Amino acid sequence: MIDFETFWSFLAASIMLALAPGPDIIFVITQGITRGAKAAVTLAFGLSSGVIVHTALAALGVSVIFKTSETAFFILKTAGALYLFYLAYQAFIHRNELVRAEAEKNRKNLSAKKLFARGFFMNVLNPKVILFFLSLFPQFVKEENGFVALQMAQLGLIFMLSALAVFIFVGAFAGKASSALMQNPKFAKIANTVTACIFAAIAVKLIFSQR
Repeated sequence: MIDFETFWSFLAASIMLALAPGPDIIFVITQGITRGAKAAVTLAFGLSSGVIVHTALAALGVSVIFKTSETAFFILKTAGALYLFYLAYQAFIHRNELVRAEAEKNRKNLSAKKLFARGFFMNVLNPKVILFFLSLFPQFVKEENGFVALQMAQLGLIFMLSALAVFIFVGAFAGKASSALMQNPKFAKIANTVTACIFAAIAVKLIFSQR
């Protein structure tokens, strides 16, 4: 069981890290701008749920494989990059379809389940998150606090909930702020084109990333 001091110090670190510019928070913001607050919140739940997988892998020691194996790291980052390129392609080909008059049609085409899954897989397929968990969590695990796997699970839960809170706030704000702007077809087209470029840029960065 983690102690009181560890809880607060890890919570502060988790919030700061969730707020730091990165693929996940950029993804939430762009979806909030292009699809609205509800979509951004759904996506936030998907991204945060991916933390469960990373926490389980880190607690079981499986993540060490990705830290020590160049092949495993390459396979995972390639899968993640391809998925991001797919999202970029989808955003680009539908760049003219997100005017508010078409909102209901788009919500049907991209259901809450699909948005959740999109966020989940984007998080799980990012090898940098695995390495991040392996480097951050051990700093807050103390032998005197008992079973290590239980401490890792508790830290994972704290990180997941804090990231979820940050993503929901940021995504909802982006969605509300863009509500009026999305009435403009030109803005909708530009927003989706920028989204596609962001996804592609993150994918390229992931391809060239090193362990």
